[in-house]
Amino acid sequence: MCGRTSCHLPRDVLTRACAYQDRQGRQQLPQWRDPDKYCPSYNKSPQSSSPVLLSRLHFEKDADSSERIIIPMRWGLVPSWFKESDPSKLQFNTTNCRSDTMMEKQSFKVPLGKGRRCVVLADGFYEWQRCQGSSQRQPYFIYFPQIKTKKSGGNDATDSLDSKEKVWDSWRPLTMAGIFDCWEPPEGERLYSYSIITVDSCRGLSEIHNRMPAILDGEEAVSKWLDFGEVTTQEALKLIHPIDNITFHPVSTVVNNSRNNTPECLAPAGLVVKKEPKTCGSSQRMMQWLATKSPKKEAPESPKKDESGIPQWSSQFLQKSSLPTKRGATSSLLDRWLKQEKEEEPMTKRPHS
Repeated sequence: MCGRTSCHLPRDVLTRACAYQDRQGRQQLPQWRDPDKYCPSYNKSPQSSSPVLLSRLHFEKDADSSERIIIPMRWGLVPSWFKESDPSKLQFNTTNCRSDTMMEKQSFKVPLGKGRRCVVLADGFYEWQRCQGSSQRQPYFIYFPQIKTKKSGGNDATDSLDSKEKVWDSWRPLTMAGIFDCWEPPEGERLYSYSIITVDSCRGLSEIHNRMPAILDGEEAVSKWLDFGEVTTQEALKLIHPIDNITFHPVSTVVNNSRNNTPECLAPAGLVVKKEPKTCGSSQRMMQWLATKSPKKEAPESPKKDESGIPQWSSQFLQKSSLPTKRGATSSLLDRWLKQEKEEEPMTKRPHS
Protein backbone atom coordinates (compact mmCIF):
# COMPACT_ATOMS: atom_id res chain seq x y z
CA MET A 1 0.00 0.00 0.00
CA CYS A 2 1.01 3.65 0.04
CA GLY A 3 -0.32 5.82 2.85
CA ARG A 4 2.31 8.50 3.33
CA THR A 5 4.56 10.47 0.97
CA SER A 6 6.99 13.37 0.93
CA CYS A 7 6.87 16.15 -1.65
CA HIS A 8 8.81 19.13 -0.32
CA LEU A 9 10.41 20.54 -3.49
CA PRO A 10 9.61 24.21 -4.24
CA ARG A 11 7.09 24.68 -7.03
CA ASP A 12 9.55 26.00 -9.62
CA VAL A 13 12.01 23.20 -8.91
CA LEU A 14 9.30 20.53 -9.18
CA THR A 15 8.22 22.07 -12.48
CA ARG A 16 11.74 21.80 -13.95
CA ALA A 17 12.04 18.22 -12.67
CA CYS A 18 8.96 17.39 -14.78
CA ALA A 19 10.32 18.74 -18.09
CA TYR A 20 9.22 16.60 -21.04
CA GLN A 21 9.05 16.41 -24.83
CA ASP A 22 5.72 16.92 -26.56
CA ARG A 23 4.56 14.94 -29.60
CA GLN A 24 6.60 17.19 -31.92
CA GLY A 25 9.75 16.53 -29.89
CA ARG A 26 9.86 20.04 -28.40
CA GLN A 27 11.16 20.45 -24.86
CA GLN A 28 8.35 21.68 -22.60
CA LEU A 29 7.64 22.48 -18.96
CA PRO A 30 4.21 21.53 -17.58
CA GLN A 31 2.03 24.47 -16.62
CA TRP A 32 0.24 24.70 -13.26
CA ARG A 33 -3.44 24.98 -12.47
CA ASP A 34 -4.30 26.34 -9.01
CA PRO A 35 -0.59 26.68 -8.09
CA ASP A 36 -1.41 28.41 -4.79
CA LYS A 37 -2.98 25.17 -3.55
CA TYR A 38 0.36 23.37 -3.68
CA CYS A 39 1.76 23.03 -0.17
CA PRO A 40 5.21 21.36 0.05
CA SER A 41 5.53 18.85 2.88
CA TYR A 42 7.87 16.16 4.19
CA ASN A 43 4.91 14.18 5.49
CA LYS A 44 1.80 14.06 3.31
CA SER A 45 -1.11 11.89 4.39
CA PRO A 46 -4.46 10.97 2.78
CA GLN A 47 -6.97 13.83 2.41
CA SER A 48 -4.13 16.31 2.00
CA SER A 49 -3.35 17.93 -1.35
CA SER A 50 -0.53 16.61 -3.57
CA PRO A 51 0.77 17.63 -7.02
CA VAL A 52 -0.48 15.47 -9.86
CA LEU A 53 0.65 15.39 -13.49
CA LEU A 54 -1.97 14.87 -16.22
CA SER A 55 -2.80 15.59 -19.83
CA ARG A 56 -3.89 19.13 -20.70
CA LEU A 57 -6.66 17.61 -22.82
CA HIS A 58 -8.67 16.92 -19.65
CA PHE A 59 -9.17 20.68 -19.27
CA GLU A 60 -8.84 22.05 -22.80
CA LYS A 61 -10.71 20.28 -25.59
CA ASP A 62 -8.43 21.59 -28.34
CA ALA A 63 -5.19 20.68 -26.57
CA ASP A 64 -2.74 18.00 -27.68
CA SER A 65 -3.09 15.01 -25.35
CA SER A 66 0.73 14.82 -25.07
CA GLU A 67 0.86 18.24 -23.37
CA ARG A 68 0.95 18.20 -19.57
CA ILE A 69 -0.17 20.23 -16.61
CA ILE A 70 0.36 19.93 -12.86
CA ILE A 71 -2.55 20.40 -10.49
CA PRO A 72 -2.79 19.90 -6.71
CA MET A 73 -5.46 17.26 -5.97
CA ARG A 74 -6.97 15.74 -2.86
CA TRP A 75 -5.45 12.35 -1.97
CA GLY A 76 -8.36 9.91 -1.73
CA LEU A 77 -10.60 9.68 -4.79
CA VAL A 78 -14.14 11.02 -4.41
CA PRO A 79 -16.28 9.41 -7.15
CA SER A 80 -18.18 11.73 -9.48
CA TRP A 81 -21.42 9.97 -8.50
CA PHE A 82 -21.01 10.60 -4.75
CA LYS A 83 -24.22 12.25 -3.48
CA GLU A 84 -23.29 13.58 -0.03
CA SER A 85 -22.15 17.17 0.52
CA ASP A 86 -19.10 16.19 2.58
CA PRO A 87 -16.39 13.96 0.97
CA SER A 88 -15.28 12.76 4.41
CA LYS A 89 -18.59 10.84 4.59
CA LEU A 90 -17.43 8.45 1.87
CA GLN A 91 -17.90 4.99 3.40
CA PHE A 92 -14.89 3.28 1.82
CA ASN A 93 -11.17 3.99 1.54
CA THR A 94 -9.92 5.24 -1.83
CA THR A 95 -6.38 6.21 -0.80
CA ASN A 96 -5.10 3.27 -2.86
CA CYS A 97 -6.51 1.30 -5.74
CA ARG A 98 -5.49 -2.34 -6.10
CA SER A 99 -4.46 -3.18 -9.66
CA ASP A 100 -6.05 -6.63 -9.48
CA THR A 101 -9.53 -5.37 -8.55
CA MET A 102 -9.78 -1.83 -9.94
CA MET A 103 -11.74 -2.93 -13.01
CA GLU A 104 -14.34 -4.51 -10.72
CA LYS A 105 -15.06 -1.35 -8.69
CA GLN A 106 -17.17 1.47 -10.10
CA SER A 107 -15.19 4.11 -8.19
CA PHE A 108 -12.13 3.28 -10.29
CA LYS A 109 -13.52 1.57 -13.39
CA VAL A 110 -15.63 4.57 -14.44
CA PRO A 111 -12.91 7.27 -14.34
CA LEU A 112 -10.39 4.85 -15.85
CA GLY A 113 -12.81 4.25 -18.73
CA LYS A 114 -12.90 8.03 -19.28
CA GLY A 115 -9.12 8.15 -19.54
CA ARG A 116 -8.68 9.87 -16.20
CA ARG A 117 -5.14 8.66 -15.67
CA CYS A 118 -2.62 10.75 -13.75
CA VAL A 119 0.89 10.60 -12.33
CA VAL A 120 1.27 11.38 -8.63
CA LEU A 121 4.52 13.25 -7.90
CA ALA A 122 6.58 12.80 -4.74
CA ASP A 123 10.15 12.77 -3.43
CA GLY A 124 9.32 9.23 -2.32
CA PHE A 125 6.94 7.35 -0.05
CA TYR A 126 7.10 5.88 3.45
CA GLU A 127 6.37 2.30 4.41
CA TRP A 128 6.44 0.50 7.75
CA GLN A 129 7.94 -2.93 8.39
CA ARG A 130 6.35 -5.00 11.15
CA CYS A 131 8.78 -6.18 13.85
CA GLN A 132 8.53 -9.86 14.68
CA GLY A 133 7.76 -10.43 18.35
CA SER A 134 7.22 -6.71 18.95
CA SER A 135 4.54 -4.07 18.52
CA GLN A 136 7.09 -1.70 17.00
CA ARG A 137 7.29 -0.95 13.30
CA GLN A 138 10.29 0.35 11.39
CA PRO A 139 9.56 3.18 8.92
CA TYR A 140 11.48 3.41 5.63
CA PHE A 141 11.73 6.14 3.01
CA ILE A 142 11.52 4.65 -0.51
CA TYR A 143 12.50 6.48 -3.70
CA PHE A 144 14.19 6.30 -7.10
CA PRO A 145 17.98 5.71 -7.10
CA GLN A 146 19.51 9.12 -7.77
CA ILE A 147 22.16 9.77 -10.43
CA LYS A 148 24.45 12.77 -10.18
CA THR A 149 25.16 14.30 -13.60
CA LYS A 150 27.59 16.97 -14.74
CA LYS A 151 26.25 20.12 -16.30
CA SER A 152 27.69 21.11 -19.62
CA GLY A 153 29.99 24.08 -19.30
CA GLY A 154 29.75 27.80 -19.56
CA ASN A 155 27.74 30.49 -17.84
CA ASP A 156 25.44 30.64 -20.82
CA ALA A 157 24.05 27.21 -19.90
CA THR A 158 23.06 28.41 -16.44
CA ASP A 159 21.28 31.42 -17.92
CA SER A 160 19.41 29.48 -20.57
CA LEU A 161 16.01 28.05 -19.64
CA ASP A 162 16.34 25.59 -22.50
CA SER A 163 19.64 24.31 -21.06
CA LYS A 164 18.11 23.96 -17.61
CA GLU A 165 15.30 21.91 -19.07
CA LYS A 166 17.68 19.58 -20.90
CA VAL A 167 20.18 19.10 -18.07
CA TRP A 168 18.43 18.37 -14.78
CA ASP A 169 20.73 17.82 -11.81
CA SER A 170 18.56 17.52 -8.74
CA TRP A 171 16.25 15.08 -7.02
CA ARG A 172 14.41 12.76 -9.41
CA PRO A 173 10.76 12.72 -8.27
CA LEU A 174 8.98 9.42 -7.87
CA THR A 175 6.26 9.04 -10.52
CA MET A 176 3.36 6.87 -9.35
CA ALA A 177 0.43 5.80 -11.53
CA GLY A 178 -2.92 7.09 -10.35
CA ILE A 179 -6.59 7.47 -11.27
CA PHE A 180 -8.42 10.75 -10.70
CA ASP A 181 -12.01 11.92 -10.78
CA CYS A 182 -13.96 15.18 -10.59
CA TRP A 183 -16.73 15.52 -8.01
CA GLU A 184 -19.24 18.38 -8.06
CA PRO A 185 -20.80 18.98 -4.63
CA PRO A 186 -24.36 20.32 -4.29
CA GLU A 187 -22.76 23.66 -3.45
CA GLY A 188 -19.21 24.88 -3.87
CA GLU A 189 -16.29 24.26 -6.20
CA ARG A 190 -15.45 21.10 -8.13
CA LEU A 191 -13.11 18.78 -6.28
CA TYR A 192 -10.38 16.88 -8.13
CA SER A 193 -9.09 13.86 -6.25
CA TYR A 194 -6.96 10.80 -6.94
CA SER A 195 -6.07 7.29 -5.85
CA ILE A 196 -2.62 5.67 -6.14
CA ILE A 197 -2.63 2.31 -7.94
CA THR A 198 -0.84 -0.45 -5.99
CA VAL A 199 0.72 -3.75 -7.08
CA ASP A 200 2.53 -6.64 -5.41
CA SER A 201 5.87 -5.54 -3.98
CA CYS A 202 9.07 -6.11 -5.91
CA ARG A 203 11.58 -8.54 -4.41
CA GLY A 204 13.62 -5.77 -2.79
CA LEU A 205 10.65 -4.37 -0.84
CA SER A 206 8.78 -7.60 -0.08
CA GLU A 207 10.14 -7.89 3.46
CA ILE A 208 9.04 -4.35 4.28
CA HIS A 209 5.50 -4.67 2.87
CA ASN A 210 3.65 -6.90 0.43
CA ARG A 211 2.28 -3.98 -1.63
CA MET A 212 3.88 -1.00 -3.35
CA PRO A 213 2.71 1.85 -5.62
CA ALA A 214 2.63 1.18 -9.36
CA ILE A 215 5.70 3.22 -10.30
CA LEU A 216 6.20 4.52 -13.83
CA ASP A 217 9.94 4.30 -14.44
CA GLY A 218 11.06 6.59 -17.23
CA GLU A 219 9.68 9.16 -19.63
CA GLU A 220 8.19 6.62 -22.04
CA ALA A 221 6.09 4.99 -19.33
CA VAL A 222 4.92 8.36 -17.98
CA SER A 223 4.04 9.57 -21.47
CA LYS A 224 2.00 6.47 -22.33
CA TRP A 225 0.12 6.52 -19.04
CA LEU A 226 -0.86 10.19 -19.41
CA ASP A 227 -1.66 10.23 -23.14
CA PHE A 228 -5.22 8.90 -23.01
CA GLY A 229 -5.90 10.44 -26.41
CA GLU A 230 -3.51 8.05 -28.15
CA VAL A 231 -2.99 5.16 -25.70
CA THR A 232 -5.99 2.96 -24.88
CA THR A 233 -6.81 1.84 -21.36
CA GLN A 234 -5.92 -1.75 -22.27
CA GLU A 235 -2.47 -0.67 -23.50
CA ALA A 236 -1.89 1.66 -20.56
CA LEU A 237 -2.65 -1.09 -18.03
CA LYS A 238 0.35 -3.05 -19.34
CA LEU A 239 2.48 -0.43 -17.57
CA ILE A 240 1.05 -1.40 -14.18
CA HIS A 241 3.45 -3.87 -12.59
CA PRO A 242 6.16 -3.98 -9.89
CA ILE A 243 9.56 -2.47 -10.71
CA ASP A 244 12.94 -3.15 -9.09
CA ASN A 245 14.54 0.23 -9.81
CA ILE A 246 13.93 1.49 -6.29
CA THR A 247 16.01 2.13 -3.19
CA PHE A 248 15.30 2.94 0.46
CA HIS A 249 16.71 3.73 3.88
CA PRO A 250 15.36 3.53 7.43
CA VAL A 251 14.03 6.75 8.96
CA SER A 252 13.04 7.94 12.42
CA THR A 253 9.65 7.11 13.94
CA VAL A 254 9.05 10.87 13.99
CA VAL A 255 7.34 10.29 10.62
CA ASN A 256 4.70 8.12 12.33
CA ASN A 257 2.77 11.23 13.35
CA SER A 258 1.45 12.93 10.21
CA ARG A 259 1.55 16.28 12.01
CA ASN A 260 5.34 16.17 12.03
CA ASN A 261 6.52 18.06 8.98
CA THR A 262 10.29 18.53 9.20
CA PRO A 263 13.36 17.31 7.27
CA GLU A 264 13.88 14.76 10.05
CA CYS A 265 11.03 12.72 8.57
CA LEU A 266 13.16 11.50 5.65
CA ALA A 267 16.65 11.71 7.19
CA PRO A 268 18.47 8.35 7.50
CA ALA A 269 18.16 6.93 11.03
CA GLY A 270 19.11 3.87 13.08
CA LEU A 271 17.06 0.71 12.71
CA VAL A 272 14.30 -0.04 15.20
CA VAL A 273 14.19 -3.67 14.03
CA LYS A 274 17.19 -5.95 14.48
CA LYS A 275 16.74 -7.89 11.25
CA GLU A 276 17.22 -5.87 8.10
CA PRO A 277 15.15 -6.69 5.01
CA LYS A 278 16.89 -8.22 2.03
CA THR A 279 17.64 -5.43 -0.36
CA CYS A 280 18.35 -5.17 -4.05
CA GLY A 281 21.13 -3.45 -6.03
CA SER A 282 21.31 0.20 -5.09
CA SER A 283 19.33 -0.44 -1.89
CA GLN A 284 22.12 -2.69 -0.58
CA ARG A 285 24.68 0.01 -1.28
CA MET A 286 22.58 2.62 0.52
CA MET A 287 22.11 0.33 3.54
CA GLN A 288 25.85 -0.41 3.63
CA TRP A 289 26.60 3.28 3.64
CA LEU A 290 24.08 3.88 6.44
CA ALA A 291 25.59 1.06 8.52
CA THR A 292 29.11 2.55 8.54
CA LYS A 293 30.93 5.04 10.74
CA SER A 294 34.04 7.13 10.49
CA PRO A 295 36.85 7.17 13.09
CA LYS A 296 35.80 10.49 14.59
CA LYS A 297 33.12 13.13 14.38
CA GLU A 298 33.46 15.77 11.74
CA ALA A 299 32.14 19.29 11.87
CA PRO A 300 28.99 19.73 9.75
CA GLU A 301 29.63 21.07 6.28
CA SER A 302 27.28 22.70 3.84
CA PRO A 303 26.47 20.41 0.88
CA LYS A 304 27.16 21.59 -2.64
CA LYS A 305 24.17 23.04 -4.41
CA ASP A 306 23.39 23.60 -8.05
CA GLU A 307 22.02 26.91 -9.32
CA SER A 308 18.48 25.88 -8.33
CA GLY A 309 19.52 25.86 -4.67
CA ILE A 310 18.62 22.20 -4.23
CA PRO A 311 21.34 20.10 -2.54
CA GLN A 312 22.65 17.04 -4.38
CA TRP A 313 21.64 14.34 -1.89
CA SER A 314 21.35 11.32 -4.16
CA SER A 315 22.31 7.86 -2.92
CA GLN A 316 25.09 7.55 -5.51
CA PHE A 317 26.54 10.92 -4.53
CA LEU A 318 26.38 10.01 -0.85
CA GLN A 319 28.21 6.73 -1.44
CA LYS A 320 31.43 8.71 -1.73
CA SER A 321 31.36 9.11 2.08
CA SER A 322 33.64 6.89 4.23
CA LEU A 323 32.40 3.36 5.04
CA PRO A 324 31.51 2.34 8.72
CA THR A 325 29.44 -0.27 11.15
CA LYS A 326 27.38 1.82 13.35
CA ARG A 327 25.15 4.79 12.71
CA GLY A 328 25.58 7.89 14.85
CA ALA A 329 29.34 8.39 14.94
CA THR A 330 29.24 10.95 12.18
CA SER A 331 26.70 13.11 10.35
CA SER A 332 26.18 12.01 6.77
CA LEU A 333 26.08 14.51 3.96
CA LEU A 334 22.31 14.10 3.80
CA ASP A 335 22.02 14.66 7.57
CA ARG A 336 24.07 17.82 7.30
CA TRP A 337 21.93 19.27 4.55
CA LEU A 338 18.71 18.42 6.37
CA LYS A 339 20.05 20.04 9.54
CA GLN A 340 21.13 23.12 7.64
CA GLU A 341 17.79 23.36 5.83
CA LYS A 342 15.93 23.05 9.14
CA GLU A 343 17.97 25.93 10.63
CA GLU A 344 17.87 28.23 7.63
CA GLU A 345 14.34 27.84 6.34
CA PRO A 346 10.95 28.26 8.06
CA MET A 347 8.98 25.06 8.64
CA THR A 348 7.00 24.02 5.59
CA LYS A 349 3.30 24.58 5.95
CA ARG A 350 1.24 21.56 6.80
CA PRO A 351 -1.18 20.59 4.02
CA HIS A 352 -4.83 21.12 4.68
CA SER A 353 -6.79 17.97 5.50
